[in-house]
Amino acid sequence: MAVSSDVERSFSISRRTALKFLGIGAIGAVGYSRFAKPQPAVFQEDSLSLPFHLSRPRSAVVVGGGLAGLASAYELSRRGFEVTLLERSPQLGGKVASWDIQVNGTPFRMEHGFHGFFPQYYNLKSIAQELAITDHFRSLNRYSVVYKDHYNPEVFRPSHSAFPWNIVDLAISSTNRLNWGLNLTKREHWQVFREITGFRASSSYKRLDQISVAEWVSEDFPRGLYDLYFLPFAKSSLNSPDVLSAGELMQFFHFYFFGNPEGLAFEGTRQDMGRSLVEPIAQFIQAQGGTVLTEAHVTNMAWEKGQIASLTYQQGNHVAAKPFWVARNAPMNDAIAADTDFYGAGDTVYAAKPTDREALCLTCPHQGCTVQPIASGYRCPCHGATFDAQGTVLQGPAQRDLTRYKIAQRQADRLQLVVSQANTATAKTLTADYYVLATDVPGVQALFDVAMTGAVAPQLRTQIQQLAIADPFAVCRFWFDRDFTWEHSDFTSLSGYRLTDSITLYHRIQDDYIAWAANTGGSVVELHAYCYKEAEFPTQADLLATFEQELYDIVPALRQATVLHRELVNQKNFSGYPPGSYANRPSSQTAAPNLMLAGDWVKMPFPCGLMERAISSGLLASNCILQQEGLQRRPLLSVHPEGLFSAIANGLTPNPSTEA
Repeated sequence: MAVSSDVERSFSISRRTALKFLGIGAIGAVGYSRFAKPQPAVFQEDSLSLPFHLSRPRSAVVVGGGLAGLASAYELSRRGFEVTLLERSPQLGGKVASWDIQVNGTPFRMEHGFHGFFPQYYNLKSIAQELAITDHFRSLNRYSVVYKDHYNPEVFRPSHSAFPWNIVDLAISSTNRLNWGLNLTKREHWQVFREITGFRASSSYKRLDQISVAEWVSEDFPRGLYDLYFLPFAKSSLNSPDVLSAGELMQFFHFYFFGNPEGLAFEGTRQDMGRSLVEPIAQFIQAQGGTVLTEAHVTNMAWEKGQIASLTYQQGNHVAAKPFWVARNAPMNDAIAADTDFYGAGDTVYAAKPTDREALCLTCPHQGCTVQPIASGYRCPCHGATFDAQGTVLQGPAQRDLTRYKIAQRQADRLQLVVSQANTATAKTLTADYYVLATDVPGVQALFDVAMTGAVAPQLRTQIQQLAIADPFAVCRFWFDRDFTWEHSDFTSLSGYRLTDSITLYHRIQDDYIAWAANTGGSVVELHAYCYKEAEFPTQADLLATFEQELYDIVPALRQATVLHRELVNQKNFSGYPPGSYANRPSSQTAAPNLMLAGDWVKMPFPCGLMERAISSGLLASNCILQQEGLQRRPLLSVHPEGLFSAIANGLTPNPSTEA
């Protein structure tokens, strides 16, 4: 097994000593957890009795309307801050946003895929309780993992047994327990056991952050444990095992299982995420006097004297006014056989034929994704907006046409462009006491690359530039003319398929879909690919064809059904956690005393993941501001920060072959 030299320097203990520790010493420490659920750990609770609410006018600007930005704006607004929340997209929510679609004349809301709310999402759930919206969620009772080959399904149910009793319960209930492959008489397997049960951030990341999950399991690793648990749960972090830090996976496992006293069953929303969670938070911010602006593009953040002096934004159709050069995009031109040339890169790509006098910007006006060429024009791969060959919008959720630019000059491999449409956006400048950047990784990197002026803190700029983006994720939702029998959970993780990682039966979870199914006898099924390789699925057609083929393998009864409608969403903006990234990940507080960071890419001081990580980072950023103002910080909750056997994991390496 690939491990750091720290492991080799740790000393051995005897088999008898280890068994004594596990069999006797541990009972006194954790035996209670079989009968009483351990309480969450509290992070950052002030011991002094400090004021809750501001006594003087103070203001804050939050950039980014996803869960992190919403959480930060929510907490600051309830403490009396004058809050302005800016979101680049037409709707709030970020990766949990939802938007209107039509399915054969029936209105629905589409989103970026199913989101489950686990019981240890303490900070997210506390906001839901404060807003009195807990009835927006419903329990899904159980959670299954179904394997294409070799293994029987695993079923997780609500449990209040902490480790090690949850392992005992799993072993009793699992029909795969004899296939785990864990042999504690082998040194390598002891090391695996040590890591998964003894997480401690400082030392676990030091040992494992330099290698990927794929590298970690490549040698003598219990194969059954990897196939049954490590692989499906690693991919559910939305990071592929070949580019995911093994240290990050240990944090993920500790938060969701080994340090979690709540069990793995979870809740879903009764409606889309927008109505169930995003809109209630935004309405609260506005009710406190806050301002929420969508389609707001930050064009400048001015640094003066080591902090942020002002922020300038434009709302509406923002386009660059000055002429600029773009280079030919050779990989894109090679991949797409067309008579059109492509220039630029990332989310700023331009298309022009050799004889054209204008170039078409392929940035979708909905959420900034790059639209892809199709036979009749262009289609947004993220949310399905379509445009004709001239860039005129044909189908939402985009509400505006693609922007056109005049070609001022041509050179061999580049163009000089200048906007040919009037810039209707008016620049506005805000000054505030505090600023919170809560965008996704591409958004915050764009701000530091383009919008920052003045003497930007060099270390912070470097940290932001080094942030990684995970492989893209894809969601395909199908409407069928009939229902089908399904023996597993309404949301089920899948393992062993080329593309698909989960299936969700929306007609059994969300109210609008339940009503539609009751009226029509149909069904709505969603497949989700958490992290796929672009080289393997380079086009929309590849994704659609593979999803549909695998759906019929997963649910053979649907082969005879008629597809009434389908929606494809795929996006590349989820945070990456590659090997070696933990140490240099930026924290909530920055070198600028009035600039805070929030998002699931921020280094967190306690275990958390996915939506809870985003929410917690927003609350952590607001706590930094509250502390500067002498206000009571919000207590933040998590599972216990260390694994039960962290003493062994971080000090001793049992050697089962040695007796005392």
